[in-house]
Amino acid sequence: MKVVMTTVFLCFVFFSQAQVKDNDVLFTVDGAPVKASEFIRVYNKNLDLVKDESQKDIDAYLTLFINYQLKVKEARRLGLDKDQKYLREFNNYKKQLTKSYMSDNKVTDALVKEAYERTTNDVRVSHILVRIEATETDTLAVYNQVLALRDRVLKEGYTAVQKDVHNGKTIFAEDLGYFGGFKMVYPFETIAFNTPVGEVSMPFRTRFGYHILKVFDKRQALGEVTVAHIMVSNKQKDSTVIPETRIRQIYKKIEQGEKFESLAKQFSDDKSSANKGGALSPFVGGQLSSKAFEDVAFSLENTGDISEPIKTDYGWHIIKLIRKKGIQPFEAVKSELENKVKRDSRSKLINSAMVKKLISKYNVQQNKDGLAYFESILTNDYFNQAWKVPENFNAKESIITIGDTAITYQDFVEFLMKTQRKYYRRNTDIKAVLKTEYNAFLESKVLQYREDNLELENEDFAFVLKEYRDGLLLFDLMEKEVWNAASKDSVGLQDYYSNHKSNYVWKDRIDAVILSSASKATIEKVKVELSNGISQEDILSSMNTQDDLKVISTVDVFEKGNRALPENVEFIKGVSSIYEHNDAFHVIKINEVLPTASKTLEEAKGKVVSDYQAYIEENWVKTLNKRFEVKVDKSVLKRVKKQILK
Repeated sequence: MKVVMTTVFLCFVFFSQAQVKDNDVLFTVDGAPVKASEFIRVYNKNLDLVKDESQKDIDAYLTLFINYQLKVKEARRLGLDKDQKYLREFNNYKKQLTKSYMSDNKVTDALVKEAYERTTNDVRVSHILVRIEATETDTLAVYNQVLALRDRVLKEGYTAVQKDVHNGKTIFAEDLGYFGGFKMVYPFETIAFNTPVGEVSMPFRTRFGYHILKVFDKRQALGEVTVAHIMVSNKQKDSTVIPETRIRQIYKKIEQGEKFESLAKQFSDDKSSANKGGALSPFVGGQLSSKAFEDVAFSLENTGDISEPIKTDYGWHIIKLIRKKGIQPFEAVKSELENKVKRDSRSKLINSAMVKKLISKYNVQQNKDGLAYFESILTNDYFNQAWKVPENFNAKESIITIGDTAITYQDFVEFLMKTQRKYYRRNTDIKAVLKTEYNAFLESKVLQYREDNLELENEDFAFVLKEYRDGLLLFDLMEKEVWNAASKDSVGLQDYYSNHKSNYVWKDRIDAVILSSASKATIEKVKVELSNGISQEDILSSMNTQDDLKVISTVDVFEKGNRALPENVEFIKGVSSIYEHNDAFHVIKINEVLPTASKTLEEAKGKVVSDYQAYIEENWVKTLNKRFEVKVDKSVLKRVKKQILK
C-alpha cells in the first residue's frame, strides 16, 4: 500500500512540475516579466497560420517572440504609447472590442437565431409612413390618421391609396420590394416578418414616424452562387485594346465554341482568378460591391449558363454559372450574424438584459429618495432649456453605488442638463421624464463600470486587448525605424542595390505579338502571312468580320514564364512555330529578344525596398538585444515545451 501511494505521489509531483503555472515567468526584458502562459497562448494561436515550418520550432518561435517584446519595449522607451494619434486609435479599437464582450449570451443567441430566419427569407412589402419627430410624445392624432389610412387600404386597396396620399414630404407611400433581415430598422423588420401575406399591419412607430405595411409575398432568400468570369479591365497597358471591343471579341469566340476556361486563362485581366479558369469564391446576395455583377450572377439558372458581356465599375465581364447553393446552415453563418446583431439596434435588447444581471453581480445600491429629491427641484423651465440647479443643491449625495464607486447627484444632474435639449418645448410630465432619464442614466453607469473593469474580469478580453495594444505600438515603431527609414534613405537604398545587384535580374523576355485562334488551320494561314511580311493589323482585318471573329492578338513584352506564353516557346527573333496552349492555337511574332539582364533600381524598386527594410530590421534588432537585457528561465522553458508537445 505504501509503494502504491508513493508512486501516485511521485506521479503527482512530476505532473505538477511539468505543468506551467499561471504566474510562471518565461523571460524578462530589462526586468519586465513575460509570462509563460502568454507565450503558450500566442504560439498555439499562430501555429496554424505560419507557413514556414522553422517557425513552428519552439526555440525559433521563442526568438521571434523575444524580438517582438524587445520592439514593444523600445516603443515604450521612445514614448510612442503616449502619442495622441496612437491613443485615439487604440481607444477606438478598445470601444469596438468591448462591444463584443458586453452582451447577454441568452438574449444574443435568441436574436441571432431570429436573424438567421430573417436573412434566409425575404418579404415583399409596401408601406405608408406619416412622418413625426422621434421626440414627439403627443402622437394620438397621427396614430388616428394612420389608422384611418389603414381602413382605406382595406377598403380601396393599397395602390389607390398610394396614388392619393404620397407627397414625399410628410406622407410616404412606397413599394419596398423584397428584403430580408438587417435591411430595415428592427421594429419595421419585425412587423414585416410577423404580418401574414395579404394582410395590413396595425399602425406602429419607428424613429421615422407611424407606419402601416402590407405584405404581398414571402419567399426563401437567394442563397449562394459560385461563378467564373472573364474580365477586361478599364485600365489597359496596350493602348490599342478597347475594353468593350475586346470583351465582345472574346464573347464571339465563346459563341463559336471555344472553352470559357481557356479564354479566361488567356485573356482575363483578373489575375487572381484567370489561372483557375476565371473561377471566383462563392458569394451570397449583397456580399459583392458590384450590384450589377451580382444581379447577373444570380439570374443565371443552369450550371454552365454564360451571360452576355456586362459592364461594372471595374471593367467588362462575361459570367459563367458554376453552381448555385441553397441557404447556408446556421452554424456556418452564426458568427457573422452575431456581429451584425451587436452592431444593430437589436443591441438595446442585449444591453437591457446585461444590465439586469450586472445590477445583481455588482450589488448596485440605489438611493430610493433620489428621484423624489429631483422631482422637488426640477421645474417646467427644463422644457425651455432654462432650468438651473438650485444654489443649495446637494451635489455630493450618492444616488447610485456600483461596487466601490459612488455616483452622485452631481453626476445625474449633469446627465439631465445634457438631455434637456430633446425635451425642448414638449411640456411632458416631469415624473415621466425623470423615470425615463434615470433608467437611461443607471444603464449607462452600470455598463460603463463593466467596461472599465472588463480587462480585470475577463482574461480573453485582456489578452486580445494587450495583443492589439502591443501590435499597434509595434506598427508605429516599425514605420518610424524601418519602413520610413528604408523608403526615405535614397543613398542607403542605392548602396544596398549596388551591393546586391545580382538578386534583381530580368528573365529572358520577348517584345512580341501573340495571335490566337481556336482553329489550327486559321493559325497556319496566319503564320504564312506573318512570314510573308504582312502586318498583324492587315491579318486581323482580313480574317475577322463583324459576325466571325477568328483571330485575337495580344501585344506586350513577355517575360519567360508568363501565363500567356506556351511553356516550350523558343525565344528566337522572327515568326515562331505553332503552339497549342490553353485549348487554342498560337503563333508568335517575336520582334526582339531581350536576354537576361540586371534590373535597374527603378525597375526593381519594390523588391529592393522590401529587402532593404529586412536588412535594416535585422541590424536594428541586434541593437535592441544589446540595449535591453533578456533573461530566459530555462526550467520554465522546459515545462513550456512539455506542455506544448504533449
